[in-house]
Amino acid sequence: MAGGAKRIPFSKLGTYWHLYLLVLPSLLLLALFAYYPAASAFYHAFFRWNGDFVNEFVGVDNFLEAFRDPVLYWGFAVVFILIAANLFTMVPSIITAVVIHRLRSARAAYVYKVLFVVPMIIPWMVGLLIWKFFYDPSVGILNKVLNATGLMTVLQWLDGLLGWRVFVAGANPVWLGDAKLVIPALIFWGFPWVGVVGVLLYLAGLQSIDESVYEAADIDGIGWFKKFLYIELPLILTQVRLNLVLMIIGTLQGYGLMYVLFGTSGGPKGVATVPGLYMFREAFETGRAGYACCIGLILFVFILILTEINNRYVRVEK
Repeated sequence: MAGGAKRIPFSKLGTYWHLYLLVLPSLLLLALFAYYPAASAFYHAFFRWNGDFVNEFVGVDNFLEAFRDPVLYWGFAVVFILIAANLFTMVPSIITAVVIHRLRSARAAYVYKVLFVVPMIIPWMVGLLIWKFFYDPSVGILNKVLNATGLMTVLQWLDGLLGWRVFVAGANPVWLGDAKLVIPALIFWGFPWVGVVGVLLYLAGLQSIDESVYEAADIDGIGWFKKFLYIELPLILTQVRLNLVLMIIGTLQGYGLMYVLFGTSGGPKGVATVPGLYMFREAFETGRAGYACCIGLILFVFILILTEINNRYVRVEK
């Protein structure tokens, strides 16, 4: 079976014992730092546990409390809003990858790829602080652009029409300090939403398309949009599905941005208290590590469900 995996009968495993010894250190480290914490979280989800000496079995009481917890419900509502928004923010990355792939000059394509890789070496915290400065109500670029282009007047008109009472005439909105503006600010975060990893993933898929496919399309007189719709998009669905799974997992589990911006409070009125941040707060501030493990287990179930939905309905047929 050249080029493929070799099946070893159980009776001959003793012959290859030295190979398994090479794998054993990695397996032990994986079990210690990955599987053991996960198993411990599953176990302690059924306990009133403070992370130290208090360890009282309470059965499903933590889960019953979670199903009645309005903070947790709000947290899941926020992450599902962000997931829905992130579905649309995947589009610019796909379009950017297609544009770079279609460049006639190989040198220009290489330069653009390098330009997209450069931001990866910038620390995440630096980018976060820059965006936080953009949202500054006094000296931030966002309010200056809105005022200079007249868009602030449009927002104030909508504000009065819809009764939001957010964009007060003559005042700059406090994007990260107003409970009504926090979610829109988080959705707009990262504009124009051209993710570096996403672009590189899609480019890898596009470069695997054989040139003869494009030649056949040119012979049939297919335009640029139909090439994208019927050739490129179907052939990069593998990368789209992978990016979709990573996005869903990252959005459900992520809370670092909220923690750095707002602390454990979740911002004004706790509007940015996502489940991950709530879990962190319950574990390390209120001393309810068992309840935090319960929240983590619920997150795990949601990730499994959404991943299965993605695998079932985002089909790759080449």
